[in-house]
Amino acid sequence: MIGRLSGHIVEEGDEGTVVLDVAGVGYEVTVPLGAVGRARGIAGSDAITLFVHTHVREDALLLYGFATREDRAAFRVLIGISSIGPKIALAILSALGAAELAAVIARRETARLTAIPGVGKKTAERLVLELKDKLVNLPAVPASPAAAPPAPTGAKQDLLHSALTRMGYRPAEAERAITALGARVESAPLGDLVRDALALLSK
Repeated sequence: MIGRLSGHIVEEGDEGTVVLDVAGVGYEVTVPLGAVGRARGIAGSDAITLFVHTHVREDALLLYGFATREDRAAFRVLIGISSIGPKIALAILSALGAAELAAVIARRETARLTAIPGVGKKTAERLVLELKDKLVNLPAVPASPAAAPPAPTGAKQDLLHSALTRMGYRPAEAERAITALGARVESAPLGDLVRDALALLSK
C-alpha cells in the first residue's frame, strides 16, 4: 500500500486528479479542492508531499492524496460510514479541513454540511451522529468550536472562503476575493470560482 508520495505536479485534471512525478514515475492521485495549494504552502517549494490513502476495488486501485495526515485520517473515518463513499468524503474535505469538520460536528451544524454538494439533510444528520465520538480521536484535531474560522454568509461563499483559507490565504484576503467576484459566487461552479479567486489574489 502507498502511504505517502513526494514529488512535483506535472498534470492537473478537471475532476480533482493530479499526476505527481516521483523519481520519473507519474502517480495519478485524486485530491480534495485546495490540497495541492496547502501542500505547497507546507513544503515551501514546488515539490510537495501528499499523504495517500490507497483504495482497492475489484476493478481498480485508486490513490487519494491529502496535504496533512489529519485530513487523510478524517477521510478514512468518513468512508467508514455507511453510504459515504470516497466522492462524498472528498467533497466534504474540499469544504472543511479535518479540524474544521471536527468543530462543525461538535456544534452539530448540519446546515454547514448540507451546503456541501452531495450531502443531504439525512446524510448530514448521520454524519453528526456517527462522527461525534470519532473525529476527536484524530491527532492534532481540536474538537473545540473555536477551531472553525469565521466565514461570510451564503452556502457557496462558505465553501469558497473555506477553500481559500485552507490554501493558506488569510480570512481577510479570502473575503476580498469573494467580494470582487460579486454575484458570480452563487451561480458559477466552485472550481471556476477558486481559479478566478486565485487569479485575483495573485495580482
